[in-house]
Amino acid sequence: MRKLTAMDLFDDAASRSADGAPLADRMRPTRLEDVVGQQHVLAEGKLLASAIRGDRVPSMILWGPPGTGKTSLAQVVAHETRARFVAFSAVLGGVPELRKVLAEAAEQKKLYGKRTILFVDEIHRFNKAQQDALLPHVEKGAVVLIGATTENPSFAVNAALLSRARVFRLESLAPEDLVRLLQRALADGARGLAQYGLEVDPEALRAIAEGARGDARRALDVLETAAKHALSTDARRLDPSIVDEALAQRTLLYDKSGDEHYNVVSAFIKSMRATDPDAAIYWMMRMLEAGDDPMFLLRRMVIFASEDIGNADPNALQVAVAADAAFRRLGMPEGLFAMAQCCTYLATAPKSNASYAAFTAAQEAIKRHGALPVPLALRNAPTTLMRNEGYGSGYQYPHDHGGFVRGSGHLPELLAGARYYVPKKSGYEQRIAERLTRLRGEGASPETRNDAAAETGAESASAETRAAGSAARADGESNDSEDGSSR
Repeated sequence: MRKLTAMDLFDDAASRSADGAPLADRMRPTRLEDVVGQQHVLAEGKLLASAIRGDRVPSMILWGPPGTGKTSLAQVVAHETRARFVAFSAVLGGVPELRKVLAEAAEQKKLYGKRTILFVDEIHRFNKAQQDALLPHVEKGAVVLIGATTENPSFAVNAALLSRARVFRLESLAPEDLVRLLQRALADGARGLAQYGLEVDPEALRAIAEGARGDARRALDVLETAAKHALSTDARRLDPSIVDEALAQRTLLYDKSGDEHYNVVSAFIKSMRATDPDAAIYWMMRMLEAGDDPMFLLRRMVIFASEDIGNADPNALQVAVAADAAFRRLGMPEGLFAMAQCCTYLATAPKSNASYAAFTAAQEAIKRHGALPVPLALRNAPTTLMRNEGYGSGYQYPHDHGGFVRGSGHLPELLAGARYYVPKKSGYEQRIAERLTRLRGEGASPETRNDAAAETGAESASAETRAAGSAARADGESNDSEDGSSR
């Protein structure tokens, strides 16, 4: 007869406990007071806690990251209330199955006056037909809906259904909460691991809690894996080294098509915009480490270079485009050098959204006024008939006047004098603002205006372009206080 090992004993006990269910499933709470964390919605006197204790559970959406207790909370509702509880998977069930559940719920209410709580896991995976089928039953009170989702309900659930349910946001669990949960599992002889008599290093539990990153399910899975490994050794001791092995394949909370993706992208863009290179490089690497497409990030940086920096540093767009080209040539991991250089350059560059504001203002004018006629002086006049009609009449060739013709408006008559591009006092754009003010003769004496007109021809556009990069850096340092950024 084969001698039983510690691993055999572990597996045998697991098979006797909830048919071999994982530790995370076995340790799900059945009472409200056993739920760990989420005190912002479950503390004494809070709406949700009072509703559960008073058996007055409203239709609700539980929204939060994985492992925050959405399914566990639904099971607590099932135990604490006197309602009939039906679980439904948005992944496995279709409209026919859903209609059958809803018909049974209506019958239960009609014949026995019994409410049905319908728990829909991953409700964000419900398609429009499923949500439409569910809506009238929620509206009439035939079922009380509890939906669980990791996605923002504003985007994942249609407005009609969302308006009939309360949204409760669940937060990632704090390390202290996870340690309590792990200790409970180690002390529980019926559902947990108490029967194995493991010696546990407190630092090992702390390491699991830190490595789980707020995910209770992951914390319990790692504990179970580490406990199995510890039981296979003579020491039967759970220490940090064993935990490190169990945590070897850590994963980041990130879904490239989900809500967290857009949260991290937003943090990345806003960090660059706020001139915080440390935060910007952190969020960029956070996305890359989670498996996001580097080309997506490079595209965002090219957009940022024009949208948020623009003419404050004309070199920014060149740096972003060059980083994109370098990455396409190098690939990973060498392409990271170009990405990091681009990210930190953009984050530290002087900022201006004046170009963006200019085209949006021009767009708005077009929407408001439609296609206004082109001034006659600006019209093309290739034929005698057109010239006789006044096309091109009065046009002054700028190169005959030093590159600028003061007082000759080029906008439609209705928009004469409108200003769409308003350069900011940031980086190189401050020099653009000063030049335009000088050329237009705005805010200057008549003598100064005459001098400005005389010197126009001497200004060289190519020289300004060559100086743009160095000027942007120098001017950016002295003008950060004016554009609200901090270096």
